[in-house]
Amino acid sequence: MMRSFAGTVVGHYINGQWGSGQGREVIEVHSPSDGRAVGAVVAGTAEDVNKAVDAASSAFPAWAQTSPAERIRLVERLIIEIERGREALASVLTDEMGSPLAFARAAQVGVAVADLRELVAAARAHDSEWEVSNSLVISEPVGVVAAITPWNFPLHQISLKVGAALLAGCTVVLKPSEIAPLNAAMLAGMFEAAGFPPGVFNVVFGNGESVGDPLVTHPKVDMVTFTGSRNVGERISIRASASIKRVTLELGGKSAAVILDDAHVGDSVSAVLRSAFANTGQTCAALTRVLVPSSLRDVWIKQALDESRKWTPGRPEEESTILGPLASAQQLERVRQHIRRAIQDGAEVVTGGAGMVTGLEDGAFVYPTIFNNVTPQMQLFHEEVFGPVLAITSYETIEEAVALANDSIYGLSGGVFSADDARAIDVARQMRTGTVGINGAGLDVGAPFGGYKQSGNGRECGTLGFEEFLETKSVMGARKP
Repeated sequence: MMRSFAGTVVGHYINGQWGSGQGREVIEVHSPSDGRAVGAVVAGTAEDVNKAVDAASSAFPAWAQTSPAERIRLVERLIIEIERGREALASVLTDEMGSPLAFARAAQVGVAVADLRELVAAARAHDSEWEVSNSLVISEPVGVVAAITPWNFPLHQISLKVGAALLAGCTVVLKPSEIAPLNAAMLAGMFEAAGFPPGVFNVVFGNGESVGDPLVTHPKVDMVTFTGSRNVGERISIRASASIKRVTLELGGKSAAVILDDAHVGDSVSAVLRSAFANTGQTCAALTRVLVPSSLRDVWIKQALDESRKWTPGRPEEESTILGPLASAQQLERVRQHIRRAIQDGAEVVTGGAGMVTGLEDGAFVYPTIFNNVTPQMQLFHEEVFGPVLAITSYETIEEAVALANDSIYGLSGGVFSADDARAIDVARQMRTGTVGINGAGLDVGAPFGGYKQSGNGRECGTLGFEEFLETKSVMGARKP
């Protein structure tokens, strides 16, 4: 099953109906690999937002009263639809945001399926009523949810937010990224095929100003869930606060990998480069700062240089490619600016740089880049690049390594590498970050995911991700029937 959006304009999906793109302003979607047009979506307006929110608000009472078993049944049917459409979804993701096809199939789509399965397990295990003291406590859905999702792992983020909200009994209006909206259009068709009632799930395409702002401030929206940049998250918090909406934010990161002196160098190098370079570095939890003991620095850098040669940029539609383009020309220029600034600040280039990739000049390609001698005084040490750029900093003591790891406004993820698990866990406990992987352990979609500090608030994935979309009501003097 393959699906092409080339030459078509996709309209919004509101109240179970597809809107027309005729006569409407559109947002064209271009492949970052070679600039070709791969599709277009209608550019939404505040009027479109009103229609979608009204549909979600009207559908909410009945959906909230639907049994958990029925909601689970429909989400399980959605999982089947996604698995049937895995190849088509992977192809669309490769076209619109440059994810290498093999990675799109296994990670972009595969992780989305895993997300939904874990959320179904959480919903199945949830007890909606329990006794506390002299009260009956009841959990209920928050209401109408505005979900605003990014372009880097679009299907994963939609699945986490929309899946949890719907299983909790909420209705949803989704605004996917205007850079990568086509996978959301395909997913909406899968919701339709799975049999979700009209108005329960709605999609409005558009940018932040025309769709995001009216959605965040809409009086009938009860909760906003957002994944994206720290600056946009701040704006959403401020805008939503006027009506005291619940807001959950999953924002940026500048995550540190702490290499202890007993770590296996080769294994740590492979794991760190995989974290930093996969998805072309466009991963919020990527380990982009490496803290290496001075005694291991030279050998670690030598092996990192050797390992980096495997990460050769290539066309994303080729099965053998592991490093595709960045998601857009704008993102390419942003990453190049970070590389130039790091060089200007005195960081030493081990490999890579800001130059055009030979033979791929027509796309948003950049060489994987490793810097040595990065200090806390440099911009690269603190600012999220969101590209395949790795910063190496040496340290003398574990106390210094922990201080360097925590020297960030962010606190989303981190890693510790050691031959001694107890020693690694001790360092992990000291890191002010929402997740820590030991010896290269990656995302566990059954465990809570989210950040400390300016990486956001709230949690996604599994039980806690499901419970973010619930309110609790205490009925005092009552007992469970």
